[in-house]
Amino acid sequence: MPYADLREFIDRLEAESQLRYVDKEVDWNLELSHVAKLNEEQQGGGSALVFSNIKEHPGRRVFTSALTARERLALALEMPLTTSLMNLSQEWVDRIHNNRVSPEVVSSGACQENVVAGDDVDLGTVPAPWFYPGDGGRYLGTGGFLISKSLRTGRHNLGTYRAMVGDKDRLCIYMIKAKDGEIDFRDYIEAGIPMPVAYISGTDPTLFMCASTLFGLDESEYDVAGALRGKPVDVVKATTSDLLVPATAEYVIEGEIVPGETMPEGPFGEYTGHYSGKGDEEQYFIRVKAITHRNDPILWATTVGRPTTDTHMIMGVNRTASLWNDLKQMQIPGIKSVYGPPASAGRMLVIISMTPMYHGHSTQVGLAAFASVTGNYGLKTVILVDDDIDPENMDQVMYALSFKYQPEFGTQILRRGRSTPLDPSLPRSDRFMTSRIIIDCTTPYEWGDTDRPHRIYLDDDMAAHVKANWDGYFE
Repeated sequence: MPYADLREFIDRLEAESQLRYVDKEVDWNLELSHVAKLNEEQQGGGSALVFSNIKEHPGRRVFTSALTARERLALALEMPLTTSLMNLSQEWVDRIHNNRVSPEVVSSGACQENVVAGDDVDLGTVPAPWFYPGDGGRYLGTGGFLISKSLRTGRHNLGTYRAMVGDKDRLCIYMIKAKDGEIDFRDYIEAGIPMPVAYISGTDPTLFMCASTLFGLDESEYDVAGALRGKPVDVVKATTSDLLVPATAEYVIEGEIVPGETMPEGPFGEYTGHYSGKGDEEQYFIRVKAITHRNDPILWATTVGRPTTDTHMIMGVNRTASLWNDLKQMQIPGIKSVYGPPASAGRMLVIISMTPMYHGHSTQVGLAAFASVTGNYGLKTVILVDDDIDPENMDQVMYALSFKYQPEFGTQILRRGRSTPLDPSLPRSDRFMTSRIIIDCTTPYEWGDTDRPHRIYLDDDMAAHVKANWDGYFE
């Protein structure tokens, strides 16, 4: 059965020895994030952590390092602990391919056990950490997502945008140009009316995982999450608008974004391992009307920063799955597997294993990856390998790059592609366009038997015999 809420997921992590509680008082200002980050840098990604004693925030908790280990990603998708990242992505594709499950509207939800509205609103009551010394402030939004609604279609969008606390009732939101939330906002600007929004923290992990990947503009992540978890997401009407919010969320920050109203935001230590923003860049903000939360609420936070954090691990699975599903929808034959390594946040670089079946086939696959909904935004490098290479095995990929890649005919460079403004390989003044490269390590289809290298294989019968008698070799 899918997790009803974040608390069920935390209980499962504890039962599987994947969680530790930090009961010692920690300061929200740098100390909490540094404990979490140093934990994550331990071998195996450390443990998930629940901080239960936060300075100046009695009765409030923070959950970090949720998915920094492959095992916890597997648990989030209710898969065996031993499942590989690529197999998790394959499971994701199998669950959502040509399948959507709409949310179910319920009359009430735990997310509204406490309602603070009007002049009583104070974002300072939320234990938002100050993560890194160069950050511009406290970030309530790292492990959360923004809900907006299309003025044209009524579609709800869930998108992960960082959110910095401005003051007691202003939450600054960084919506990158051409992301779905920003596109939604354009219609409200044209109409000259505020856009109702809700910022959410602390849900069933599939919601956060879906909110942080890419789907078609007219698709709702609620529908994808329903397919992924195998059950509709329970939603309830917000207290100040007609938005539908997750019924079991820990925090719901309700408000509106008003056209023309901006405030300084950043810098912030992003998942690229570098700071983004200068501190004097104007961004839109949420004018907060209400904060609703559960009793003893839990803020889900991610340390972001340099790899590898749960941000990178999540994107390694969901961006891989999303791209794989895009390619599957294109009905291109011969694709065996797709893998976006967590160290590349699953999005800057992807490795595709395939069987070349006709002239120009590998080029088609590389170009298709860049043209897909997922790959169009930020993907810079596609590495194509033969079907005997496991994309998740970096030794095998390095072997392919060393012995199967010929730079002269295996390299294709594209000059103009859509970038992310968070990419530190580009100058700050010009980060919306990027070059792209296809690195083709496949054996060309057109090579005849004379030119084609012949792979070395083990004898299947002998290999089976050795495996069956393995222990006897070492007695």
